[in-house]
Amino acid sequence: MRKLPRLFENNRNWATRIQAANPDFFKSLVAQQSPGYLWIGCADSRVPANEIVGLPPGELFVHRNVANLVIHTDMNCLSVLQYAVEFLKIEHVIVCGHYGCGGVIASIEERPHGLVDNWLRHIRDIYQRNQDALGQIKDRKQMLDRLCELNVIEQVINLANTTIVQDAWNRGQPVTVHGWIYDISDGLLRDLNVCLQSLQELQAIQNQA
Repeated sequence: MRKLPRLFENNRNWATRIQAANPDFFKSLVAQQSPGYLWIGCADSRVPANEIVGLPPGELFVHRNVANLVIHTDMNCLSVLQYAVEFLKIEHVIVCGHYGCGGVIASIEERPHGLVDNWLRHIRDIYQRNQDALGQIKDRKQMLDRLCELNVIEQVINLANTTIVQDAWNRGQPVTVHGWIYDISDGLLRDLNVCLQSLQELQAIQNQA
């Protein structure tokens, strides 16, 4: 099973279907990469970015990690962001979390998970800062759903606070940061109504928070 034959067969079938529908599809992909969106999402296998938004290869630049975090010391995420904004000139950056996120759940459990606990500490901090409000939600699932939403909002703010996004705004380059959440139970996206496209909007939401 070194070569995973089922996956190679799936790949051949997929490439055949694509070429049958559009004979020049792969030629156009080779010619250039010009996506309109950057998606920063969770690594969860149930959340396939392109499929969720119905976009073919080439139209969505994607970065994924556990619990869709934007951390200012994460050179991987920041490198993707810089390339997207400064070289690909992407105008829309989407942070998309999802309900039932295992990383969010693990972040508040009182048991060790190993190395990943260091990564998830950022979500635990969000939980502790919002503990009073979250404590008023008696249903655990609803509380966890709200924590998933708060995590997305926090990452939107983190994105907008990067030098990459702020430099783009200062030079007049249009960049909008969106916060969405995906519901695995029905396959639908929900807009969390946190959408930033200027320093003034960032300052307003930070003051509100």
